[in-house]
Amino acid sequence: MRKYQFNWNLLGNMNDRPNLGTQVELETYRLMQFTLRDVLERDYGTENTDAIFFKAGKLAGTEFYQQYIYPVTSIDEFISKTQSILKEKRIGILKIEEALLEQGRVVLTIDEDIDCSGLSELDYETCIYDEGFISALFESCTQKSWRAKEIDCWCTGARTCRFLVTEVK
Repeated sequence: MRKYQFNWNLLGNMNDRPNLGTQVELETYRLMQFTLRDVLERDYGTENTDAIFFKAGKLAGTEFYQQYIYPVTSIDEFISKTQSILKEKRIGILKIEEALLEQGRVVLTIDEDIDCSGLSELDYETCIYDEGFISALFESCTQKSWRAKEIDCWCTGARTCRFLVTEVK
């Protein structure tokens, strides 16, 4: 039996923090994210940790879509609702640079991304969780298989996170 199979009840009652409320500092979120990543990477290696973060992002994206975006009747409505809720939840600012859905290709950016904006420059992209999250959003909306891959990252000097999202055929 699993102890922590995801369901929205695990998040608790957001009103049970009458003094501190529902917001936390970005630094605290990143402390949890990067210490968890560090432990996983030490115990399971970078490749396995990346796979875990991608899978967790996919689960989060699927659940997020069902909780906040569904139902939508068009791709335009999907994009609009996703942009609004990502900004409202302070996850990031979504912009579509290219949408060639009939060819199975979308290029999007997320400015002020919760996972990496403001981090030091590195020589690699860091938003693997986001890749899974975005993949699941597109899969949930279209009922087709999609794969998001980060192609620019704040941490590589781009100052935005850019993703190529392609339909998997």
